[in-house]
Amino acid sequence: MTNTARTFAARLTRAPLADDAAVAADIAAQFSDLPPALSGLLAATAGCSPFLRDLMQREGDWLRNALSAAPEAAFDALLADMSAATPDQLSDALRLAKRRAALFTALCDLGGVWPLEQVTGALTRLADLAVDLSIKTGVAEEIRRGRLPGATPDDIATAGGMVVLAMGKMGAGELNYSSDIDLVCLFDESRYKGVEHEARASFIRVTRRMTALLSDLTAGGYVFRTDLRLRPDAAVTPVCMSMAAAESYYESVGRTWERAACIKARPCAGDLAAGARFLKTLVPFVWRKHLDFVAIQDAHDMRLRIREHRQLNRALAVEGHDLKLGQGGIREIEFFTQTRQLIAGGRDATLRDRTTVGGLRALAAQRWIPQDVCDELVTLYRSHREVEHRLQMVHDAQTHTLPTMAPDIARIAAFCGEDDAAFRSGLLDRLTRTDRLTEGFFSPSGTAEAVPELSQTAQAIVQGWAAYPALRSDRAQQIFRRLRPAFLTRLNRAANPDEALVALDGFLRGLPAGVQLFALFEANPALIDLIIDIAATSPALARYLSRNASVLDGVIGGSFFAPWPGVSALVADGAARMAEAPDYEAKLDAARRWMKEWHFRVGVHHLRGLIDAFEAGKMYADLAEAVIAALWPVVVAEMTRKHGPLPGRGAVVLGMGSLGAARLNAGSDLDLIVIYDGAGAEASDGPRPLALRPYYARLTQALVTALTAPMAEGKLYDVDMRLRPSGRQGPVATALESFRSYQETEAWTWEHLALTRARPLVGEAPLRAELEAFRRTLMATKGQGEAVRSDVAAMRARLQVAKPAKGSWEAKNGPGRLMDVELMAETLALVSASPARGVEAQLRAGGKASHLSDSDQSVLTDAYRLFWRVQAAVRLITEDTVDPATLGEGARAFILRETGMADAASLATSLDESAARAAAVIGMLLGGAADGETGDAD
Repeated sequence: MTNTARTFAARLTRAPLADDAAVAADIAAQFSDLPPALSGLLAATAGCSPFLRDLMQREGDWLRNALSAAPEAAFDALLADMSAATPDQLSDALRLAKRRAALFTALCDLGGVWPLEQVTGALTRLADLAVDLSIKTGVAEEIRRGRLPGATPDDIATAGGMVVLAMGKMGAGELNYSSDIDLVCLFDESRYKGVEHEARASFIRVTRRMTALLSDLTAGGYVFRTDLRLRPDAAVTPVCMSMAAAESYYESVGRTWERAACIKARPCAGDLAAGARFLKTLVPFVWRKHLDFVAIQDAHDMRLRIREHRQLNRALAVEGHDLKLGQGGIREIEFFTQTRQLIAGGRDATLRDRTTVGGLRALAAQRWIPQDVCDELVTLYRSHREVEHRLQMVHDAQTHTLPTMAPDIARIAAFCGEDDAAFRSGLLDRLTRTDRLTEGFFSPSGTAEAVPELSQTAQAIVQGWAAYPALRSDRAQQIFRRLRPAFLTRLNRAANPDEALVALDGFLRGLPAGVQLFALFEANPALIDLIIDIAATSPALARYLSRNASVLDGVIGGSFFAPWPGVSALVADGAARMAEAPDYEAKLDAARRWMKEWHFRVGVHHLRGLIDAFEAGKMYADLAEAVIAALWPVVVAEMTRKHGPLPGRGAVVLGMGSLGAARLNAGSDLDLIVIYDGAGAEASDGPRPLALRPYYARLTQALVTALTAPMAEGKLYDVDMRLRPSGRQGPVATALESFRSYQETEAWTWEHLALTRARPLVGEAPLRAELEAFRRTLMATKGQGEAVRSDVAAMRARLQVAKPAKGSWEAKNGPGRLMDVELMAETLALVSASPARGVEAQLRAGGKASHLSDSDQSVLTDAYRLFWRVQAAVRLITEDTVDPATLGEGARAFILRETGMADAASLATSLDESAARAAAVIGMLLGGAADGETGDAD
């Protein structure tokens, strides 16, 4: 039997303790016909609550029947009876339903029959239905009297375009036991063009009639106290306003507290579809695309104002404590949850849960808060709400304040099933734990750190910070004054504090005006460590960060240190970000923001030793592939819009060089080739048709522009297309047959070598497969004969002259170094007809084909891996040639850590020796004398 089919008595798990034994005994006698567990629950409840005792006596016959059924069925029947009332009966029917619901939900709560969420959900269902019946009855009356222009009886089902938004706890489905209900009443003005004024007057009458129907106290009681003050600019606007007017208000002057309120907004009555459309228009207002840490300060200020206004800043005590607004209370947990949702919900829709418990769990799932903090706050929230309910059940009062007299505290303790001492101790403990968990978030600065002594040069640098654009506002200066000791203390711990200070100065100087970065640092002190770490290691990365501060959005997202998602997940993520942008240019800017966040993440992980150079190389390549894969459909769609769909079989983008081999460094550009197959088509079919060749040339140029154009968010990558047939002289897009013909009859050996690393990235699957098959067949044909080795030897000799090694830590150029080993690996792949693209795999292929001994393979592989580690580390630090003598201490330590060397001299020696060994092997393989390091310029 399912739990919902079990009767009330079978699901009892707890009961209060009777505070008034005489009253309890009287009620027990009145309900002696019920099973002992039920009569005992009623007696103990009545002994704590005069309000519930009166309801038991008033609704006794109904209660007996309700308690004999499954609780859910009994409550559904209660709502059904209310729905069946005629307009003349509605007022009495609503009040009868409210009395019975109040009694029944209280017993479900007190008896542990329903968990908190089911109790508050039932109260919310009652409120939803009461509001819906009230406004539809009012709209029906307006239509009957001909006062709602153009409306007919058919419009009653949608309340003539009027919708009521439930706000606060009602919107979240979390109504407390004696809640008032916060409502915003709107109407869809698009249904009343030209007669909007008359429609507004009609809906205002409906709204006033609804509030009277729900709130007026009659002989039958009241239904719900209604509050309409959460509507836009409530002091001057009518009680029901048009959706267009509300949207205009939020877009122009909406404040942080209104954004927080809208998190819980939910259409609850009337035209629900129109209400959903309206809330969709508010998404940009509520959910900002960039992390909004100023919301923390706004929430903190609001919280302090509430405490001051209500004089709640006093020592924590049970007597008179406000369980909602006081220290460690319900509002602390709600603010904690909502503020974090506001900060990150614009980027992650999974955080947009209306409920407090659901919001906390979503934040934990996305690693915005630790799971143990989530679990504890959920438990505390539920406990606070249960005590709140019992405060309200005593006299059906909308109160959150604990009594000030000891006997009344004892009654609440009994109502909670505890003795006085246990209740007091437990409550104070829960309030203290809540305050401890939430206070640090709202007051993150804590105790100010002592400022270390500064040299005169350092003092001059620090004093100049006040003039920087990002620090000119009063708010930024106020926050930064609190942060400065933390910055300087952490700088003092750097390997070279003065060097790190200069880099930090460059970072701060480059920040634009209006940036909210300092509120972000205050809320996340660990970011200060990250910034100092970057400044002390890579001044270039610090300068990049100042120009692209929004990449820090991703750092505080809980997924920043999660496992790498891989290409498929990255493509989906990038495509989703671009899909949210309204037009082509905005999509390209969205792609730039998205790419930079991931690119920065890889750099930070590498810098901090979470990944090594090879993992970073794969991640950078994954990201570049994902950018192209996510961007390609956007570029194609724009081309299709202008000139029609891709003619023929479409096109394929080939990744060449390091991208094809799936290993890039932080500063890599992208080598690309675009190949298309017209399949007999002569032109496109669209608004402005283009001939085949110009069509694909424009498509290619559009892709290159999408990647390289300097927009508001910068560029994505530099692109090199010189590996296409005929290089710079050839067309930017190559027809498939021309590509085949060129490679078979005209291409030089170096072009065949380039194909060893070619990899189809995007395009039609059949065409991609065909190109890969051709690549493999071509390599088997063109890799034979001694001409290959002699061509490579000549090419190698030219490269040594054109690009000699520079400096003792040179990794890329020179005999036996990175480019030399890569060239040898491509050669071995070509002569072995191996499809392998990565350097190590190509070297292994040479060994399997007996072109390379095991020992020589180890020499080349070891050299390549050492040089790659240096190259990847250097490119994260600088775009220039690196000189260990002038390199910063932090940067030098990073490179040494990456290579496992003890000091700069050891690394230089290892590089020289590895290069000499590799050059000797390469020279032997190509049939020449062993090359030394004669090309180096130390």
